[in-house]
Formats: sequence, structure tokens, C-alpha cells
Amino acid sequence: MTEEQLSSNHPTLPPTTEEDRFSWLRLLRSRKVGPATFRRLLREHGSAQNALAALPEMARAAGIEGYEICPPGVIEAELKAAKAANARLLCLGSADFPSALHDLNDAPPMLWAIGDTSLLQRPSVAMVGARNCSSLGARMARGLATDLGKQGYVIVSGLARGIDTAAHLATVETGTIAVMAGGVDVVYPAVNTDLVAEIAGSGLRVSEQPMGVTPQARHFPRRNRIISGLAKAVIVVEAAAKSGSLITARDALDQGRDVLAVPGHPFDARAAGCNLLIRDGATLIRSAEDVIEALPQQANLFEPQQMLQKNLPRTPCSTNDLERLILTRLGPSPIAEDQLIRDVEATAGEIAPVLVDLELDGRIQRQPGGLLSLTA
Repeated sequence: MTEEQLSSNHPTLPPTTEEDRFSWLRLLRSRKVGPATFRRLLREHGSAQNALAALPEMARAAGIEGYEICPPGVIEAELKAAKAANARLLCLGSADFPSALHDLNDAPPMLWAIGDTSLLQRPSVAMVGARNCSSLGARMARGLATDLGKQGYVIVSGLARGIDTAAHLATVETGTIAVMAGGVDVVYPAVNTDLVAEIAGSGLRVSEQPMGVTPQARHFPRRNRIISGLAKAVIVVEAAAKSGSLITARDALDQGRDVLAVPGHPFDARAAGCNLLIRDGATLIRSAEDVIEALPQQANLFEPQQMLQKNLPRTPCSTNDLERLILTRLGPSPIAEDQLIRDVEATAGEIAPVLVDLELDGRIQRQPGGLLSLTA
């Protein structure tokens, strides 16, 4: 009962009744049953009900003592939580399941979805990158996502801090899909609570995890294959040499997707992963036009919805918070001070004394033309 990679040449027939969907969930939530094993059990036993009946004996034959299939009460609780969250169950093989995932060997048999599922049928591009992204990285992500959204592409990302958040925020109105590492009803990170609510209104949130699951470290690599699988290509904006973004890029290559990368300064560790990808053959991109040119085919143009201006009250940052934000946003490549002020959402009066302190400490330096950078 070890999870294995199996060919997806044999199509999985979707459940057609509530009882079938209940059994599918119960089978998938049973111990040691992952996507590949789930498919194999359905092929061998013809239905989820038959597979559930056979599981205990199969476990004993594999030397697993005391094996129990997932109790019905667990599934009843999950379905109740899904109803409360207005989540919809998408099953492999059904018309509403994302067609891009159908041919993946490890495609999730089921996805919980909250929001506009029609986005799954539109051409999409994934965008991933560093959580502690630089100011330039965040601006690049926003610009690329905005321009691609205007061209009709849906942006797929993982709702993490940094690049993911910038990409989602730029495309809430034109089309964005957040693939979540935990339950589709669990907000993580908490700082994105408002963004999660916005995505539920006009975008889409999806997850293969049970409702209510808090994401653990092991969930993120599994989540990444869905991000890349949904998209025509994966754009890496900023990434360290060893990062989750490179796992997503590797998944994309394994799935036959294109990998595109934004080059970065050679002294900035946050760009090391992108530069390695380009060295190893990823397509270098500088703009949305580069992305579209690299894709197999273009999306049809569509008229995006009017972007909404949100004037939310801002709570002033503490000095320590401002120092942290400034050091996170700055990198070896200089940026204008007024741009930094906009990026950290502070006033000139708030940021000026903090910049002086950081300069006196030797942590940042001023460049000609009013530019700022981290001290080399």
C-alpha cells in the first residue's frame, strides 16, 4: 500500500450520486491512500465502495495490523464544514474538474473549491517567488500579473507572502486562482485574511486537503504540483537557490509545462534561483509580451472588470516594523526613495528618520539620484 506513480491512460469515471461522492471522499481520506493508490483501487475494484470493503484485508496482506478505513463521521463532518464554507467538490473525470490536471499521474482525485470555478477553464499562467521578496520583485510580479490579466490570462499562485500575494492582489478582478496548502476554508497566512475574502468573491480558491486542515510543511510541496499543473507555464519572479519556488519549477518541467524566469542581480540571494533556472535553459522574461511570446498559444483578449479602488484606514508602523520592511524591500539594485515609501505604505515623515538610522548603522546606502540600496 505504498503510494506510487501510475499511468493515467485509463480515465477515471466520476461519481454520479451523493453516495458515490461520499465513498470517494472516504476512500481518499483513508490511511495510506494517496492519488495514485486511489486510482489503482478504483481500477482494480470497480468502485470506491468495493475498494473500501477490500482495504482492511489488503492492509493485513501488506503487514499492517489494526488498519481501519476512514470513519463515516469524519466525512460527514467534512461535508458539513464544506456546506458552511460554501465550498464545492470537484471530482476527477467530471466536466467541472480542471482539464489541465486530468492527464497528470498524481492528479488529485478531488478538489474543494470556493469561488468562480469557470476560471479553471480559461488559459492560465502560474507565478511564484520569494516570500521575503524585494521591492523590485514585488513590482515586477504586480506588473506582469496585471498585464497578463488584461490579456485574458488567469494567474495561479499559492497565496504565500511576497510574490504570491503581489500576483493575487493584481488580478483579483481579472482572474486569480489561489491553490491552498491547507483546507480551502483555512486562511494562511493570517495576514492575507482580506485577500482570501476578495478571492472568494471574484476569484477562486482550491485545495485537495480536507476542510479545516491547518497547513503543515509537508503539504506545500504537494500543493506546488497543482499550481504548476493548472497553468500553461510557471513564471518564477524571485527565488533563492533552494526554495519551494524551484520545486514548483521542477514540477512544471515534469508535467511538460514551460518554465520562465525573471533575471536578478547576481549579488541578491533572492534572485539566485531564477538565475540558475535561466542558466539551465528556462526562458528569460522581462515583460508580459515575453511571456505571451513564449507560450504555445495566446489567450483571446477580453474586457476586464473595472479595478476597484480601496481606501482602507492605515495603522502607522512601529520603528522596528518599518526597519524590517525597508530591509526586506531593498536589495543590491538601487530603487528610488519615493518608490520605497509607496512599497512599505508609509509616509515620508515616518520613513525619513528610520532611513537615517539605517544609513548611520551602515545597513543601507544612498546612491546618486536619490536611490537607496542595501550596503554591499
